[in-house]
Amino acid sequence: MTVEADAGRLKTEADEPGWEVDPDDDWGVAVVATVGRQLKLRREAVGMRAAEFGKAVGYGEDMVYKIESGKRIPRPEYLDKADELLGADGLLAAMKEDVKKVRYPKKVRDLAQLEAKAVELQLYDPLNVHGLLQTPEYARGLLLMRRPAYTEDEVERFIAARVARKAVFERDPVPELSFVLEEWTLRRPLGGMAALRRQLEHLLEMGELRNVELQVMPMDREEHAGVDGGIDVLKFADGSAVGRSPVLANGRPVSEPRHLRILELRYGIIRAQALTPRESRAFIEQLLGET
Repeated sequence: MTVEADAGRLKTEADEPGWEVDPDDDWGVAVVATVGRQLKLRREAVGMRAAEFGKAVGYGEDMVYKIESGKRIPRPEYLDKADELLGADGLLAAMKEDVKKVRYPKKVRDLAQLEAKAVELQLYDPLNVHGLLQTPEYARGLLLMRRPAYTEDEVERFIAARVARKAVFERDPVPELSFVLEEWTLRRPLGGMAALRRQLEHLLEMGELRNVELQVMPMDREEHAGVDGGIDVLKFADGSAVGRSPVLANGRPVSEPRHLRILELRYGIIRAQALTPRESRAFIEQLLGET
């Protein structure tokens, strides 16, 4: 519903698409329900009606009810305003970190948790620059290609999720990371030539890290073991591992030795067929000079 206030029109669902809770995300549903319950209890404790509270924070009454019932994810600024308005002494604002994680898709959160524990990552994406290596500009250009199109809010949500995953590069001790990149993904100017140039510069910067190896698979190779799709293999300190590929177990993560052997065999052959890290760096520098 639309309500006119002194500060202007109050926000409705039409103003903020993409903040719904994924019903299949049990943890996310629980977090948002808990936050909503706390918001409602504190609002009622100070004797404010939903419409009055909504007007004070800039939202319509219907949106307030949906947030309090756990059907909508509150924005960080909503929690900040509510904390101040309801005299919560920082308790509501402190919930922003958990709410922020809920905004990331569940599969991205699950993947980030695995990446945070891995001591070695072997990664191959045949379609795009791998998500861990993408600049925000490249990620935006890639996400805008999706059809049916994402909303702007969804695009920002996915970009934020990819940026958050990059914490893997800042861990101590750092994991060993190996990437194989397809040449054509380094030539296609998704998001424009300026975005591509920045992406190539970023790859050169990442390639300088001692724990990161980048290899490029040239388009002129007559033999290529990566035709069956991408590969992710994550190894952990206890000797266990998790792998994933679209042609194995319908793309679900696998940990059985027989499945991991197939993925590691394929990845090893792909690396052997690609340019060496030194050759790959020179190749990326050449591409950068051409853009």
